[in-house]
Amino acid sequence: MSLVDQVRSSTRQALRTGGLIGLTGGLIPVFLTALERAPEAEKDIVRDRWVRRWARALLSLFSITLVVEGDAPPATRPGTRGRLIVANHRSVIDIGVLLATFGGTMVSRDDVAGWPVLGHAARAVGTVFVDRKSKKSGAATLRAIQKRLEEGETIVLFPEGTTFAGDEVHRFHPGSFVAAARANAEVLPVGLAYPVASGAAYLDESFKSHLGRLAKSTATRAAVVVGPPISMSAGMDIGTTVEEIRAEVTRLVGRAREVCGP
Repeated sequence: MSLVDQVRSSTRQALRTGGLIGLTGGLIPVFLTALERAPEAEKDIVRDRWVRRWARALLSLFSITLVVEGDAPPATRPGTRGRLIVANHRSVIDIGVLLATFGGTMVSRDDVAGWPVLGHAARAVGTVFVDRKSKKSGAATLRAIQKRLEEGETIVLFPEGTTFAGDEVHRFHPGSFVAAARANAEVLPVGLAYPVASGAAYLDESFKSHLGRLAKSTATRAAVVVGPPISMSAGMDIGTTVEEIRAEVTRLVGRAREVCGP
């Protein structure tokens, strides 16, 4: 890389890192004011609108272009059937990609709640936090997911539990699917892919290193391939169903790779 390219890369990194904090910090008070003023029956709609607005601005900031294949259904509403969005986890920008496409509420690891600015924003929009090392926290998280699905919300999570490099779809944790079955919700499987050489693609590195590479990178694509919804119900064989959903996500990831390119 030439000196000029290095300077441009470092400049992009600084501008995007600062922009991420400025964008998030600037939207929080405006969002909270809009939420406070909204009638109780419309608060979920207002929250979803602002989450999508933040996510789309985030993708623009990092020069991520979405290529969506399949039917991305409209946001759920109170009184309708809840929806669980499940996808493979391949980048720090996955959160922005999925929230921009589907809206809803994320399930995130508990330490994110303590992050400056971003943690405050995550708490403000109702993120469900889980400590995966604590059985008590895990049980409480599943109850929270079930309750929100019963109320007709959209919940977005990565059932692999963490970020992985490459296209292989790893074992799914079954708990969220149990919650979806008890809530009679639908599961929407999604496959994600990024160009392998792009800064958006995770490479077995620390969060800080991965975010740094993403912030330095040039424009890239994110392929989002949406599968057909799967109806969940109490009493179904969760183990078999989870494996079938994982197989479907694997198929969708393969298609996403074709759409995105190598």
